[in-house]
Amino acid sequence: MQHLIPPQLTTAITRRVLGGLAASALCLGGLAHAQSGPVKILVGFPPGGGTDAIARVMADKLKDQLGTAVVVENKAGAGGQIAAQALKAAAADGTTLFLSHDHTVSILPLVVKNPGFEPARDFVAVGGFATFVNALALSGGTPAKSMTEYVAWVRGDGKGKGTVGVPAPASVPEFLVKMIGKKYSLDLQSAPYRGSAPMMGDMLGNQIAAGTGSIPDFIENHKTGKIRVVAVMGTARQAILPDVPTFAELGLAGFEDLPYYGLFAPAGTPAATIDKISAALAKVVALPDVHERLTAMGLTVGYMSPQQLTAREQAYSRTWANIIKTTGFVPQ
Repeated sequence: MQHLIPPQLTTAITRRVLGGLAASALCLGGLAHAQSGPVKILVGFPPGGGTDAIARVMADKLKDQLGTAVVVENKAGAGGQIAAQALKAAAADGTTLFLSHDHTVSILPLVVKNPGFEPARDFVAVGGFATFVNALALSGGTPAKSMTEYVAWVRGDGKGKGTVGVPAPASVPEFLVKMIGKKYSLDLQSAPYRGSAPMMGDMLGNQIAAGTGSIPDFIENHKTGKIRVVAVMGTARQAILPDVPTFAELGLAGFEDLPYYGLFAPAGTPAATIDKISAALAKVVALPDVHERLTAMGLTVGYMSPQQLTAREQAYSRTWANIIKTTGFVPQ
């Protein structure tokens, strides 16, 4: 015997089935955009440099907190610009992150007309984990052991002229060279490298007399006496370098605002995914061995929430916009 279903009931059932399918599709879609699978951390500098070493420490511990593989991928070149553009183009699903310091996120947009990305529009902060200072270091073959001796040596042997290595063009280290030259009336020229690792190679080989860069770039070779850090930025001497004066102590003010390290994700990454990765980052930063290793690299370690990192980046950008303007630099 055939049972007929009234047309109005058939319509209701169809609507319920279709509605259920639609809801399932939305749920699946949401899951598809959530962080899953291996996580890739982009680094804008070559292997062997300070940022690369820091990224590998963080990746090793984040894998335990996230429960998935975390790999470091070096996309060196243009002061991190290539890596930043890769982040912008990546899927906003939490599987691609960018570990960067101030240069790429804050400085590049101030010194390059068309960097290919706009941090406020294209990136979202995941969280910060450290601040640090930049410094002037002398190569082992340079016959000076202090800032005063270096200035005297350039004036004498160099007849007032010198060359100083910088890890990237139009960077904070390069502007530091300009300000040192102006302060001491020296003709100091910057020699830009593709990251701190090749610059350090030339310093160790005495191919260049001095270099400016971050303490993480210099600290290991300073400890072994292969190079000498003679002055640091910031408001106070570094605990790891108690005998090294600040530039402010030497009469060169304006470099007190500290650069930062943080993780960034592509804009549009779901808030829940950002929160998950940021919480994992906070746990990693709290690990005693991570704190110890990063501190030994010359970092001041401390977790920053996405909101705190965003505020830190914006304040730092404002400070350096003013400094860069005073140097007369014109964005290229």
